Amino acid sequence: MNYNPSLTTALLIALVLADQPAYADGEKITEVVVRGNRRVEASAILGATAIKPGDTLDGDRTDADIRSIFKLGQFQEVQVSSEPGKDGVILVYSVIEKPIVRDIRFEGNKELKQEKLLEGLPVRRNAIFSQKDLDKAVAKLKKQYQDEGFYLVTVEPQIEQRSPTEYQVVFKVVEGNKIRISSITFEGNTAFSPRKLRGVMETKEEWFMSWLTGAGTYKEEVLRNDALLIADHYMNNGYINVKVGEPTMKLAEDQESLLVDISITEGEQFRIGEITFKGDILYPEKEIREKFKTEPGEVFSRANLRADIGTLTDMTADKGYAFNNVNPQSKPDPEKKLVDLSFEVEKGELVRIERISIVGNSKTRDKVARRELRLMEGELYSATGFKRSKQNLMNTGYFEEANVATAKGSASDKLNVNVDLKEKATGAFTIGGGYSSLDGLIFQGSVSQSNFLGLGLKANASAAIGGKSNTYSVGLTDPYFLDSKWTLGMDIYRSERDYTDYSRRLTGGDIKAGYPITDFIGTFWMYKYEIKDIYNPDTYYVAANLQYPDSYPLGKTTTSSIYASITNNTTDFRFDPSSGMVNTLSVEYAGLGGNNKYLREIADNTFYYPLWWKFVISTKVVVGAVQKVGAPIPIDEKFYLGGIGTLRGYSARTVSPKNNDVYVGGEKELFGNVEVKFPLLPEFGIKGVGFFDYGNAWSGGFKPPAMYMSYGGGIRWASPMGPLRLEYGIPINPRPEDSKSGRFEFAIGSLF
Repeated sequence: MNYNPSLTTALLIALVLADQPAYADGEKITEVVVRGNRRVEASAILGATAIKPGDTLDGDRTDADIRSIFKLGQFQEVQVSSEPGKDGVILVYSVIEKPIVRDIRFEGNKELKQEKLLEGLPVRRNAIFSQKDLDKAVAKLKKQYQDEGFYLVTVEPQIEQRSPTEYQVVFKVVEGNKIRISSITFEGNTAFSPRKLRGVMETKEEWFMSWLTGAGTYKEEVLRNDALLIADHYMNNGYINVKVGEPTMKLAEDQESLLVDISITEGEQFRIGEITFKGDILYPEKEIREKFKTEPGEVFSRANLRADIGTLTDMTADKGYAFNNVNPQSKPDPEKKLVDLSFEVEKGELVRIERISIVGNSKTRDKVARRELRLMEGELYSATGFKRSKQNLMNTGYFEEANVATAKGSASDKLNVNVDLKEKATGAFTIGGGYSSLDGLIFQGSVSQSNFLGLGLKANASAAIGGKSNTYSVGLTDPYFLDSKWTLGMDIYRSERDYTDYSRRLTGGDIKAGYPITDFIGTFWMYKYEIKDIYNPDTYYVAANLQYPDSYPLGKTTTSSIYASITNNTTDFRFDPSSGMVNTLSVEYAGLGGNNKYLREIADNTFYYPLWWKFVISTKVVVGAVQKVGAPIPIDEKFYLGGIGTLRGYSARTVSPKNNDVYVGGEKELFGNVEVKFPLLPEFGIKGVGFFDYGNAWSGGFKPPAMYMSYGGGIRWASPMGPLRLEYGIPINPRPEDSKSGRFEFAIGSLF
């Protein structure tokens, strides 16, 4: 039933407090009692009072007791009275308890379950009823529905009385149809197109995939923030006086969608005038200007200004002045449409690192985490070292989170560094499978531990078994050999594989070492020795072997080679980069004994650049050449393209020169790709990828005879079982032996 709590409460108070006798000061109190309480114990109420039996009745003291009882927060009315008693008076505190909510129910909710609606609801079961909380609850429920697209939802609260002080609250919900934003329009924009401005916004218009992506959903705080994003976009393009109005919204005429309109006053575009520096400038101005994004004559950008403030702050902090302050001052010239900038630096005092503490590393040894830090106890503070320390810790792959924070030391010129780590599973058991005309059906698995014994050692064992190939390997690597910067490791392996023209068996091992020149540049060396056996040739290969036994070898040979490379890696996160680059130049020389002799050089370059909406574009270019050194180049050491690692859409190792129907490999290679990765279902860790591949392997001059190309897409999912990769490539200029419809491969793994 519908219930008026105010009216009922007033009647209850009147009944309880009616005809209460008055009292007179100065009388002796023989007993103190409480009346009207139902769920609050009398002892709890009397515990808040100061007057006790034996005291003299005093009006000021009873008023103070009434206030104390009210402070308990359980009562909506408290009165005091007295009754005649033996040898004195009985002091009576009459109370009316605040009603409580015994139960909460929902009616009409179909799209949202009761459990979700109850989350964070201001009205709670077994809590004191409050009309203010009830109003907040109605507003929250409406917002919850509107965030899901039910803009026309109505929520009607009803209060049902179970007893004089117990209520049941029923929320009657009429959800209505899901309504999305069908149109976002702008008024006053001339510098940027509506499409460009909509691209800046987080709120999107409805489209056919909205059921999956949620595009078109109205969220009030998101739409309000979109106005700030638009203003920021204008400010980053020189419109320093832009004004973006509050987004207005209305229902479309068909009552089935929402229309959003945003008014904009752009103003004039300003460029950068003079840039000056003053105060405690610790670097030559030329060096500072080289690192600044802001330059005279360019369009003013607030984002660049913020970045430059950060750059100058970090440069000063790298000298040990951790608490420096950079104060930018801007002076617009409306006539010239220029903004003069002045940067004033206050360096403060030199600060040293007093103590570094590491917590959260239950498995990883302290020294493993500490050696990744670029801050040392007793040394001057460095902003670059501080940032690099966190990046290094995350790049180890040992931690799910690595929080590096500073705290006050024992003096004003000292800082403590607190490293809070959250370890993650660093062991991996991976399984995968695929099918191709080269390998047939193949199953592969590996066991690896990148933080073996908590010492940062990398151990692995892997096997791949298929109809046309078998591979086995074990290895161990210490990235900080004897606690130095040297990396030292070794591998033992054996592989058997059936190629189109022959089969090959390899048994070998390697010893490898590396040394970092800087945090970004590292070197790598490896010596390997292999016993190679080429067997089971087809008819064409046998004929070629009889005519050219050196170029088409059969039987066992040995390879003794040394490999060296130098790599520049400036990516932000090495396991899933979004910015930076990886450049590697490598050389391998085979001829330190053994039968096989060759010299191979490869340059591998990959660039990552963040786009919008967490899209990341990457470009890869690989150039390679192999040359003979006193003997013909072994056929299996030449270049072969095709497959998921080089040229998707083409069968593995089939993009190479052919001679008498034998794939003979190329002495040169050029291949690359352009990839765009984007969040597909970010809450599930699923990313989409689109790609364009190109490449060829050939012999002769440096100019390739042609470029084979392909395009396609796929998904990459950080699944609970481990990373999954599924990609499909379609050749643009297929050869007769290629499928015009394309081909795919996949892999999946799990963590422990």
